[in-house]
Amino acid sequence: MQAWDALRRPIWMFDPSAMRGVYANAAALDLWGSDSLDALLARDFSQMSPAVLARTERLARETANGETLSEHWTFYPNGRPLTVTAIISTHWLDDGTPVLLFEAAPIEVESEERRAVEALRHTSTLISLFDSEGRPLFSNPAAFAAYGSTTHPFEARFAEPERAQPMLAAALSGDLSSDVCEIITREGLRWHHLDIRPVIDPVTGQLGVMLNEIDVTERVEAEQARVAAEQKTAMAEARQKFLTDMSHELRTPLNAVIGFSDLLSKAGLVKEHADHAARINGAGQRLLSVVNDMIDLSADNVIPLPTPDTVIEEPAPANEDAAALRVLYVDDHDSNRALVMAVMSAQGILCATANDGAQGVDAARDGDWDVILMDIQMPVMDGVDATRAIRALPGPVGRTPILALTANTLPEQLIQYEEAGMDDCIAKPMNIVDLVTRVSAWGASDWRNFDPLFNPEAAAVVA
Repeated sequence: MQAWDALRRPIWMFDPSAMRGVYANAAALDLWGSDSLDALLARDFSQMSPAVLARTERLARETANGETLSEHWTFYPNGRPLTVTAIISTHWLDDGTPVLLFEAAPIEVESEERRAVEALRHTSTLISLFDSEGRPLFSNPAAFAAYGSTTHPFEARFAEPERAQPMLAAALSGDLSSDVCEIITREGLRWHHLDIRPVIDPVTGQLGVMLNEIDVTERVEAEQARVAAEQKTAMAEARQKFLTDMSHELRTPLNAVIGFSDLLSKAGLVKEHADHAARINGAGQRLLSVVNDMIDLSADNVIPLPTPDTVIEEPAPANEDAAALRVLYVDDHDSNRALVMAVMSAQGILCATANDGAQGVDAARDGDWDVILMDIQMPVMDGVDATRAIRALPGPVGRTPILALTANTLPEQLIQYEEAGMDDCIAKPMNIVDLVTRVSAWGASDWRNFDPLFNPEAAAVVA
């Protein structure tokens, strides 16, 4: 080191692990604008920019095996820029510590060129140059920080190497291309937006390729999460539709089988025929149990409203004089309408029917009904929309008790019925006793005399 002290060329050594200088000759002290060696060695360089840190790491790696590099560096002694040509190598101290040895020669660089070089070094965009074979020629600090080496060939960066060659060939043919690809970096797999274009190597004059990369991992993962959420929603909706369709298509005919066989068994048939009806009913009940298991319905899924968060008050006890009740039943299946009419008729209840939701709304508007029984899956207008339309009608008719009579009794469906304005839900295949009990109870309730605008406290004050 004593021989270096007398040289006019600035020479200094820098420890990249400690981020401090360890030696400088007099010319280097002058270059750095330092009054003394102790003052220079006391400087802390740990707050350097990410680009300079990445560049310093690259120098340490590439010179560790004895290689010497020559590069332009711009330093800022006392805040003033100074561009030098630096010859850089690795030197080992007596204790075996590797340090970077800088030999500098000041050069004059045009302001525009200096700014362009600094912008290239400090940009967050990863910029690399490759020759026509895909061998690396240059990486800016951002690219080095991402890959940890300047020796990565073009193809080795891709998680799917087969995508690399067509892009390289297109650029060498003069085409510009861009794409989003999964890239192998020091941090693992990342998504990069790639901009690939042909360039002429200013050193050799040969055709090469410039690769610009921007990390878009967060954006890609956000989009993937959005798509996954949409797919999950679509799958849930498909499952819901499957369960709804299966429930409707299997339980609707069972409603007729179980219901009519129950009516027959109580119709005063001779014992042999009554036994046949009972066997049909029993077989229907067993098949219903299998259907329930197939569509994974628990006992809680087929109970009527309310839901856990809301409680609907039970209607008043059934009126013994059920014959006075008028019931409207809305259902698109002939067998269901015939069964309910037969059950109601046996109880002396007047029952009229409508074939779809739109007809049901018209019948509700024009008639005077004590209870409306509403199927859900119907053409023209379904039971949920029909219920909303009836609830929008003025006067007492808009408050008529509406009971869903449906095979669709999944928990989320029950919530939908309640939100639409339904008062209760009876599952198909229906239990005849349960049906009559609920119709009688809701029909006997004092819903006509309920005035939602009446304020008893205000009335008491007036009185």
